[in-house]
Amino acid sequence: MPNLRPLALAAVLALGLVACAEQAADAPKDAAAEAAPVTEGAWALDPAGSRLAYVSIKAGEIAEANRFEKLTGTVAADGTASLDIDLASVNTGVDIRNERMREIFFQVAENPKATITAKLDPKAFAGLAVGQSLTRPLKATVALKGMEQALETEVLVTRVSADRVTVVPTAPVIITTDMFGLTDELGELRALAQLPSITPAVPVTFTLAFNRS
Repeated sequence: MPNLRPLALAAVLALGLVACAEQAADAPKDAAAEAAPVTEGAWALDPAGSRLAYVSIKAGEIAEANRFEKLTGTVAADGTASLDIDLASVNTGVDIRNERMREIFFQVAENPKATITAKLDPKAFAGLAVGQSLTRPLKATVALKGMEQALETEVLVTRVSADRVTVVPTAPVIITTDMFGLTDELGELRALAQLPSITPAVPVTFTLAFNRS
C-alpha cells in the first residue's frame, strides 16, 4: 500500500498556496498607487477648508486680524484658475467697522467681488503624488473695483489625498491701497475712526483647499 503522508502534505501545501493567492487578489490595492494624476479633471474650492486673511495696522502699532468669509474658485484641467472673494463677507471683528469696509472702502453695491485669476502649467504638477508637496512660483492677476494688478508670489502645493490639494503662500502677499485706487477711501475710514493713521499696506495670507470635481 503506498505511503499517503507525502501526498497529504502536498495537498495541504497546495491548498495553502491557493488560499494565499486568493487573499492577495482580494487585498485592497495601494490608494496612492491608484490615484489619478492631479492634472486629470477639474478642481473646485472647498470653502469650509479655505481661508483668506489680512492684517491691518492702525495708529502705527495696533495690528488687527481680518478675513473674508466667502470664497469660491476653480482650477480647470488646462490650468486656468480663478478665485472669487465676496467683499461683503469681510469680517474685521467689529460690526461698525464691517459696515464701513463694505459701504465706504469696497463699495460692495457696485463692486461685489474681487477676482484673482492665474494660468498654471499642468506639467509642473503632473508628478505630484499623495502625501507630497512642491513649491512653485505663481503669477496672478487681481481685479478689484475696476482695476487690475499683476502679482507674483510663491506657493506650497500639497496633495493631501487622491482628490484633494491645498495651496498656501510661502510668505505673505503685500497689498497696498494705491494698487487699486483706494487711498482716498482709506483716508475716509481713518477720519471716521478718528485715528492718526492706518497703514496703507497689508500682508495677505491664505489657505486654499481644492477637491477634484
